[in-house]
Amino acid sequence: MPSFDEIVNELQGKINNETIEAFGQAGFERWRNPPHRGKPAKANYEGASTGGCGETIRIFLHIDDDKVCDAGFATDGCGSSTISGSMAAELAVGKSCDDLAAITGETVLEGLGGAACLPVDDHHCAWLAANALHEAVGDYYKQTVKRDK
Repeated sequence: MPSFDEIVNELQGKINNETIEAFGQAGFERWRNPPHRGKPAKANYEGASTGGCGETIRIFLHIDDDKVCDAGFATDGCGSSTISGSMAAELAVGKSCDDLAAITGETVLEGLGGAACLPVDDHHCAWLAANALHEAVGDYYKQTVKRDK
């Protein structure tokens, strides 16, 4: 009879293989250790988007002088939400707020390696991430307008 550790290792191996098959090696690595996970210490703006699936992606931005200095994300969703949120945050860093408007779900998919990087049923996660990013930029503009008055 296999030991508990052997059972766990076999199960983890199956999960890893299925994830690699679904997301590819790069997506698997991003899923296992997503860059930009969490809220940066100096984040001063945030936005969220919830899909019909019930998953929410939150994007946190540290913006200084109209430039994204740092970004992070959080999600209560699946692996596709995790890698999409991670990519959206990565794409935001170093850009001006005006540049962020051009980041779409398609941009997120391209950053991940193209449409094949996510299962077709999960492509909406890329758009959730882009929408959350746009909401965070909207938060920046709302707060900036209030401060300037």
